Amino acid sequence: MTLTPQATAEQAANELRERTGVDGYDVALVMGSGWAPAADLLGDSGEEFASAELTGFLPPAVDGHSGTIRSITDGDRHILAFLGRTHLYEGHGTDAVVHGVRTAVAAGAGTIVLTNAAGGIAPGYSVGSPVLIADHINMTALSPLSGASFVDLSETYSAELRAIARKVDPDLAEGVYAAMPGPHFETPAEIRMLRALGADLVGMSTVLEAIAARAAGARVLGMSLVTNIAAGLEGANLDHEEVLATGRDSAETVGRLLADIVGRI
Repeated sequence: MTLTPQATAEQAANELRERTGVDGYDVALVMGSGWAPAADLLGDSGEEFASAELTGFLPPAVDGHSGTIRSITDGDRHILAFLGRTHLYEGHGTDAVVHGVRTAVAAGAGTIVLTNAAGGIAPGYSVGSPVLIADHINMTALSPLSGASFVDLSETYSAELRAIARKVDPDLAEGVYAAMPGPHFETPAEIRMLRALGADLVGMSTVLEAIAARAAGARVLGMSLVTNIAAGLEGANLDHEEVLATGRDSAETVGRLLADIVGRI
């Protein structure tokens, strides 16, 4: 019998508990390109293993995503970190994209932190800068939900969590993130369109995960690392290696920032 997406997540959560010995998690993070080193600063690492060893998870298919799960202890809190994610453009459908988030909530996590690498659209964003996600524009034309799932997305990204982040860094910028399906980068015309629609950042992830997390009742904090200026704004060609290189160069700074924020949640 084929399991429903929720039942698959619950089975994976049970396997996670057995594997780590942790009955429930407080916070879960999805670490996008450039953010994985932050996991080393979040607390004492426990079990770490390939995510594909749990039901419903797929092996990594993108450079910069290790495809591992790490269980972390910070005082009396338990933190779950996904070092990598499944992207929509990999072709496995929306359930695969949001399976990590659903598993984390099924394992008790009431707060989900989503990080990504993004192209900067708004003037003033510099390469290597972290930006809080205040809202999003879903340009994938898809949802991880089905049926009469009328989930309120008027505050997808928690104002309370964003306020905590700004206490850590009062100069932290906020912006609207546009999710494109990828895997190709956007054209200059598409960037002009997104800018006209009100987007400040553009990427290929996060939005479907945020929707699934809110549908499951979790709070969401979203953060982007600006790894390149979007197409047509500075004339440079774009490539994935540039994204990874910026992540490596910014790892210590954004890692410390994220760890400080998570420490206050």
